[in-house]
Amino acid sequence: MASDASFPASQRPLSDPWDGSGVNVLIVDDNEQNLELLEAYLEDLSCELRLARDGMEALDAVSAKHPDVILLDVMMPRMSGFQVCAKLKQDANTKDIPIVMVTALNEVSDVERAIECGADDFLSKPVNKLELLTRVKSLIRISKMQAELQRTLSQLRAFRDQSGN
Repeated sequence: MASDASFPASQRPLSDPWDGSGVNVLIVDDNEQNLELLEAYLEDLSCELRLARDGMEALDAVSAKHPDVILLDVMMPRMSGFQVCAKLKQDANTKDIPIVMVTALNEVSDVERAIECGADDFLSKPVNKLELLTRVKSLIRISKMQAELQRTLSQLRAFRDQSGN
């Protein structure tokens, strides 16, 4: 079989060399067992995992260090996941952090409410490990591509401004 190098770059098979270094995920759930399960599922990503046990703790954790993605339970004391999501999405500093609502709720109206709050994805409990890992990796990749696009656009603007156009 021919090696990948023998194909033109545009025709090479895509690989999935996941590198979780420098990535941090915030897991928010008021149930200790759920936190432990999600943490165990995400250990395979080799990234920093931070935990919060309610909505207020989640907001504090985001203020301390912006995560690359947030896994957010809906039904929590003091502040629901819907409220946390809406608050983060309304703030210009945190609106681009991908949020996955993870909940036992599974009515269509619950999914609609999550979308209205600005959630980027929705997973129903019990969570499937492969589905969770796939979605988290996907959202992180998209987030990194958006950041790279913004850096490139900034560089192009600076170049344009320097050249006087």
